[in-house]
Amino acid sequence: MKYISTRGQIAPISFTEAVMMGLATDGGLLLPEKLPMVDSATVAAWRNLAYPELACAVLSLFIDDIPPADLKELVHRSYSAFNHPEVTPLNQQGDCHILELFHGPTLAFKDVALQLLGNLFEYLLRKSGGRMNILGATSGDTGSAAIYGVRGKERINIFILHPYKRVSPIQELQMTTVTDANVFNMAVRGTFDDGQAIVKQIFNDLPFKEKHQLGAINSINWARIVAQVVYYVYAALKLTGEGRAATVDFAVPTGNFGDIFAGYVARHLMPGEIGQLILATNENNLLTRFVLDGDYSVGKVAVTSSPSMDIQVASNFERYLYYLNGQSAERTRADMERFAASGSLHFDVAAQARIRADFASQSASEAETLATIRDFYQATGYVLDPHTAVGVHAGLACRRSGVPLVCLATAHPAKFGEAVKRAIGRDPEMPASLAGLAGKPTRCEVLDAAVATVKTFVEGHAL
Repeated sequence: MKYISTRGQIAPISFTEAVMMGLATDGGLLLPEKLPMVDSATVAAWRNLAYPELACAVLSLFIDDIPPADLKELVHRSYSAFNHPEVTPLNQQGDCHILELFHGPTLAFKDVALQLLGNLFEYLLRKSGGRMNILGATSGDTGSAAIYGVRGKERINIFILHPYKRVSPIQELQMTTVTDANVFNMAVRGTFDDGQAIVKQIFNDLPFKEKHQLGAINSINWARIVAQVVYYVYAALKLTGEGRAATVDFAVPTGNFGDIFAGYVARHLMPGEIGQLILATNENNLLTRFVLDGDYSVGKVAVTSSPSMDIQVASNFERYLYYLNGQSAERTRADMERFAASGSLHFDVAAQARIRADFASQSASEAETLATIRDFYQATGYVLDPHTAVGVHAGLACRRSGVPLVCLATAHPAKFGEAVKRAIGRDPEMPASLAGLAGKPTRCEVLDAAVATVKTFVEGHAL
């Protein structure tokens, strides 16, 4: 399996090279030369596999340059850090199935990929004798999940930018209370999009990237996407098959387009089992406007109770755009250059039809998000976090009769206790891993949202 750039200006590379490269050196995003698809016999063989074994089977379709025994060890070590034997269990509640993705160390879906990616980085650096300085931006959960994935690991330093005072208090504490010597938190005075833009500009400075051996942990790293493909497959296999449904729909709260793009890849892998992908947004509805109106235009970031989705530039959008453009790197490169200049892309009628064939979409206002938490709790006794509530709101609005609906639960509700309390009148249960954060020492630098400022900080602390 070789990997190429959406902008077409690098030679094909291996999976491990793609992991270490992160952002393609031509500024594009990395993708497999050809997305795999499995037959019905393979699907049948996968049905009763435990999550780690299924992960090995799925990942091996995308990874052919890590020995199977080594891959198995990496996968099992990564998911031994989860506190549920099924890793990502399904929980039926009312008219939908909640796919609980928050049983990892930081209680967020990003642990599923970042525990694996941290172990992959360590494995590859140990083999090569190299070093890495990880640089990433977070809108909330990526930062802590990435930090927990690499804290204390040799040959790795990690630098995480988060928007100053624009993540939840618990999200901030989960990052800043990790004081391992290889962890550096930077709060930038601006939005997540400001931080993400800084990271992309720094990665596009190839001499700086090479000098400091920069690595990417944001969902621009292909390993993040492929690890998330597994839980779509896992959930679909649980609900389809003999005597059960033919296909399953998924509702996905998304801001960066990474999680739902993993669903897009999973549907290509098993088109019979995975049906409609429902893209759910909050008031930052850039992606819903794209799906419903063919309008991908940047607006002002709205601050909401689901801060991980407070995004106006979706960093994984380019991967889907490549397929929307008929896998034309030339057209994709031209579109992204036009978007960088104007902040806007508009799609014709034919493209809009293709987009709506690939995705349904619905956005949720703040009032609708809180109402969904309240109503779902009153109906089922189950507490949703605000991001998951956005997904449930969209999923129920777009639900197809007779088709099971899986809503991705992307974070534990205790990470957003203030919003949950406003909705249901009480605090959510506090897991032990979060209860003691407030009293711990913290370490964080507050910086201006400027490329030069961040570069200077990285240079001063890089391996």
